[in-house]
Amino acid sequence: QIFQPLHALRNAEKALLPGYHPFEWNPPLKNVSSSTDVGIIDGLSGLNRSVDEYPVEAISKRFRYDAALVSTLKDMEEDILEGLKSKNLEEYLNGPFTVVVKESCDGMGDVSEKHGSGPPVPEKAVRFSFTVMTISVSNNIRIFEEAKPNSELCCKPICLMLADESDHETLTAILSPLIAEREAMKSSELMLEIGGILRNFKFVFRGTGYDEKLVREVEGLEASGSIYICTLCDATRLEASQNLVFHSITRSHTENLQRYETWRANPYHESCEELRDRVKGVSAKPFIETLPSIDA
Repeated sequence: QIFQPLHALRNAEKALLPGYHPFEWNPPLKNVSSSTDVGIIDGLSGLNRSVDEYPVEAISKRFRYDAALVSTLKDMEEDILEGLKSKNLEEYLNGPFTVVVKESCDGMGDVSEKHGSGPPVPEKAVRFSFTVMTISVSNNIRIFEEAKPNSELCCKPICLMLADESDHETLTAILSPLIAEREAMKSSELMLEIGGILRNFKFVFRGTGYDEKLVREVEGLEASGSIYICTLCDATRLEASQNLVFHSITRSHTENLQRYETWRANPYHESCEELRDRVKGVSAKPFIETLPSIDA
């Protein structure tokens, strides 16, 4: 029996799950509860039910983003203290520490039980996860750098959902609260005890772990059959085939949001085709900011 029910976990094991360590945000996070003992929550309702009492029909389970980050930092306590030592810094330095977090999300494909009974849920799963890439102190001194950033060992799952990644409504319903927590954390500092001393952490989020299909989905672009073939610039298939050399990254999350507003409002009263050309294939509201990266 590998998976014990939560109430059977020993206290030492409970300390490994998010929701165990106390922490504080300064200023407090906007629209996020200040309670710190939140474990696994229902991805849809945001209700804090322990997993043991889960209704079978729960299609998504997640940690609260800030609690998951705290759990990760507490996990890395030794690395942080070692890092301070190796850079000859005071080990009671209280910060601010800047933590760079890589975010990833991908469909996990078909996860259906081939034989089994249960509620008819979509047979696909999507996982959203993050990796702590670097931790640095002032003057950009790095005290921690993930040696294997693409390894599944340092990739922390934060949300699992039984949904198809092409199902825009379900995806937005489940990920939006998570993204709201992420946005709140951008303008606040975490106060957390590391090595017996209260230290403060700032977080930088970089959404680089998305494949093209998901980038199109969360940035509001048309799907991959679109004539706008690029997620980085406005080129059409024809333009791209005639120009194989000179391209630059011109699209951005902010621009996509503006273009969505144009698409929605059609301020110049254009025909569908003209409008589509104006917004270069943005036709849904972008809800996660992604960053281009070199393929891993």
